[in-house]
Order: sequence, then C-alpha cells, then structure tokens
Amino acid sequence: MTGRPVPAVLPPALRAWLGLIAVLAALVVVVLGVRYADAGEPGRVDARISAALDEVGPPWRYVALVTDFLGEPVGAATLVVVALTGCLLLRRPRAAVLVVAGAGLAVGAATLLKHLVGRTIHGADNLSYPSGHTAFLTALALMVTLLVTGRFGLGRTAGLLLVLAAALVAGAAMGWAQVALGAHYPTDVLGGWCTALAGVPATAWLVDRLADRLADGPVHGPVDGPVDGPVDAPVDRTADTGRGELR
Repeated sequence: MTGRPVPAVLPPALRAWLGLIAVLAALVVVVLGVRYADAGEPGRVDARISAALDEVGPPWRYVALVTDFLGEPVGAATLVVVALTGCLLLRRPRAAVLVVAGAGLAVGAATLLKHLVGRTIHGADNLSYPSGHTAFLTALALMVTLLVTGRFGLGRTAGLLLVLAAALVAGAAMGWAQVALGAHYPTDVLGGWCTALAGVPATAWLVDRLADRLADGPVHGPVDGPVDGPVDAPVDRTADTGRGELR
C-alpha cells in the first residue's frame, strides 16, 4: 500500500515540550484543587484581582458577555462544529477526532473536578473550580493551533510559541470575562487553563497512537510478489468436442 503518511496531530517536534508542560499543568490543577477544596470564599490573591476587575461597565461588560457565550452550550457547540468542518475540508480526520475528543475531555474533566473539589461561589449550589468555560476555549485554541502547526510544518520554536500564545490569549480572554462577570475566582480560571494544557497534549498523543495502530493493522488484498506452490494450468475448453468452438 502506497500513499503519503498521515500527519500527526501532535507534531513530533513539540511532543517533549508539550508533554512537560502538560505534567506541570496537571500539578497546578491538583495543588489548587487541594488548596481550595470545599472553600466558599476567595483567597487573598483572588480578592485583589477580583476587586480590580469587578463591576465592569459598558462597553466592556458586553464584550465579557459575548466572550462568556462562547463557553455556553450553544456557543461552544457552534465553535466545535466550525472547527470540525475545517478539519474535514482540509482532509485531516485525526484533527477532527481530536477536536471532538479534546473538547469533550476539557468539559468533562472540569465538571468532574468541580464535584471532587467542591469549591463554591455565590452559594453552595454554584461549583466553581476549575472554570469549564476557560478550559474549553483554551483547549479549542490549542487544538486549532496544533492543526496549523502541522499543516504548515512549523519548527519546534515557532510551533511552540504559536501554540502557547494561542492558549494564553484564549485563556486570558475567557478568564477575564469570567472574573469580570463574577462567575469565577481568578484561581478557578487558572485551574481551567491548566486543565486544558494538561488534557489536550495527552489526548492528541492518544489519537495519534490509536490511528497509527489502526493503520498498521493487517492489509487484505492481492499479493504483488511470487506465489508459492503450483499454478493451475489453463484449461483447454475444446478438448471435449475436438473442435475449436465452445458449446
């Protein structure tokens, strides 16, 4: 079987660095989760940052509301569909799988961690750590820039800078909106950002591994090389009649 190799969604040049970043991000998520487990009040750093960003008025409040919408079910689903369509148009099935799996992992991990940590804001029913909105938008930015890095064959330095810059911009934008609207503490935002940094590289690595295993499976089809054993001789269909015609 011949053909061009399928590009990996986790570029080989970035694997070591993104793997290290994923481990460090996971440690941050755990440390913050333990620190603020079952808490219902902001920490000292949370209070200072929230005081500076609280009570945002027009027009910035409208910007925060629009940004927040991107993390709501309708807005998030729209972004996923757009990214998925782009992957399919570019004929990148692995990237399409990563978009669906990565977005689902980011939201699922944030939801699970909220129930495990139990931190609340504005009442016992509002679980806050980590920020699912921030985790989702950061994860989507990471996945899109991984696709761009592989598509244009960017090197290690350029690719890593692009991926981290996109994650920082997406996380900062959504994080600002969540704190400005009073939906999350700043440390909730940091936890959501690190959740995406830890989950997306691991998901991309798994997608590549599974796809490579499927591609390396047994191939059934005609054999191009010589065949062992006797080859059947052609049948003389005129032998029965003694004439050069077929009945």
